Amino acid sequence: MNDQLLEKRITGIAGAPGICIGKAYLVDSGGVDVIKKYTLADNEIKTEVARFKTAVNTAKNELKEVIRNTPSALGEHVQILETHLLLFKDKMLYEKTIKSIESKKFNAEWALKTVVDETKRIFKNIEDEYLKSRGADIVHVADRIMLNLTGAVEVNIADIRKRVILVAKDLSPAQTSQIQLDKIMGFVTDKGGTASHTSIIARTLELPCVLGLEKATSQIKNDDIIIVDGLEGIVIINPEEETLLEFEQRKKDYELRQAEVTRTSHLPAKTKDGHVINVMGNIEFAEEVVSVRDHGGDGVGLYRTEFLYMNRDSYPDENEQFEKYREVAELMAPGEVIIRTLDINGDKALKYNTDQLPETNPALGLRAIRFCLKRKEIFKSQLRAILKASNFGKIKILFPMISSLGEVIEAKKLLLQCQSELDQNKIKWDRDIKTGIMIEVPSAAIIADILAKEVDFFSLGTNDLVQYTLAIDRGNEEVAHLYNELNPAVLRLIKNTVEVAEKNNIEISICGEMAGNPINIPLLLGLGIKNLSMYPHGIPQIKQIIRELSFKDAVDLTKEIFRQNNCHDSKNLIRYKYGDTLKL
Repeated sequence: MNDQLLEKRITGIAGAPGICIGKAYLVDSGGVDVIKKYTLADNEIKTEVARFKTAVNTAKNELKEVIRNTPSALGEHVQILETHLLLFKDKMLYEKTIKSIESKKFNAEWALKTVVDETKRIFKNIEDEYLKSRGADIVHVADRIMLNLTGAVEVNIADIRKRVILVAKDLSPAQTSQIQLDKIMGFVTDKGGTASHTSIIARTLELPCVLGLEKATSQIKNDDIIIVDGLEGIVIINPEEETLLEFEQRKKDYELRQAEVTRTSHLPAKTKDGHVINVMGNIEFAEEVVSVRDHGGDGVGLYRTEFLYMNRDSYPDENEQFEKYREVAELMAPGEVIIRTLDINGDKALKYNTDQLPETNPALGLRAIRFCLKRKEIFKSQLRAILKASNFGKIKILFPMISSLGEVIEAKKLLLQCQSELDQNKIKWDRDIKTGIMIEVPSAAIIADILAKEVDFFSLGTNDLVQYTLAIDRGNEEVAHLYNELNPAVLRLIKNTVEVAEKNNIEISICGEMAGNPINIPLLLGLGIKNLSMYPHGIPQIKQIIRELSFKDAVDLTKEIFRQNNCHDSKNLIRYKYGDTLKL
């Protein structure tokens, strides 16, 4: 047998769930590989700047055309492409390139390349996956400009007329939005991650994809038969007959499960012995409320407002915030919306916050509630906007990264001031609005009994709680394997927080990734968690799992888990008792 036809497996990042099998179609989407460099004469500089500006305008008009032709299924993500429109005039890209042409006398292509290379270096060191992927947005925009400068041609995915699986170095959101679902079965890329806009669009379209494969384009050839397993992050090239049969059955089983789950997503998440659990969605943009509702979500358990502040040149004004918060509240009514106040800095620094001094360890620095309590005018503007929006739906206010009682008292004092200011101006707000805090710092979990006296609810942010408790940076591949939600130290902090909430008769929810992972659901139920919040597309599956569980059995399981000494034994215990139910 020819070596090139031997079965080969490569592993990447599971970008969007599902399995597809078909022929590979290679897309040359890596931009322009060879950039010429030459120096300009003084009398050529003005003309070269004009050439660059023309390429920018042409690329911008091309993207506007893509937006106009974006299918309705992607309506809520058109803002991704609109964000790209803003990036065409971004200081980091546009102004730096022009400055490079004028001061260094580089040709436009080389000037743009040097600016993009510098941008890549900056974003490479950012730990937050979402923000790191914003660097990719700048690169996608630069690639479109470069194509116009060099006269190269980008593959138009909308023109593909056969049923294929796309294989590319990378796919921009603009390219992904051109995908015709009756032609494209899925895709794989060398670059990208789960927080990239391309991955977000893939999940919206429910297209299986595997990202970050690094060498997929060099190992896969046109018309190769490939299997894309977006559940496990695996791509199989030229599968043997036995492998084909196995994955065809897996694909059939997965699609049958999804069809059943989707049909019942509107049903309540009620255990077999009658306990009802609220399953809600985490959102970053107002437009995602539609996805929460479509997937059977009972409300918005976490609205990350910091994304209103990003990809712009100044802080959003109070009215702009109010309009967004009101839109979410009205769309989700009668369901509740928990709005988390500004959680910036750390790895979510704003480029226009120029008075912020560089920090040696920003993850433990002036971020979230600490920043808000220092920049009171920014914080109060947001609080007033939330209060005004509370008159249009059921809104709760959530303060992030609380580590001490003093922070809660000061935040509530500022909230009281905002309420008085609205009263003075005869502006209505919900007099019964509830306030809560994120339990994501170990100190907050330890003094939960003290904090409970000051708030109406707790929200467990397990992503940070795990990292801070175990002193693990998930972005560091050397220690990422130590990150585990089932670590006994983490579970004891969660258990203490739940018990305090019950004793003080206040609500508690989990809005971290732990809530959306099926293996954790029996344990969370057994602990007494009645409110879960997760990525919207995960809601139907979690609701289905809850309907197949007994609350009493979950309580018994949880008692057994707390007798285990390590996370591996706990995970094995859950797999043994619930493997079939959880599809593990």
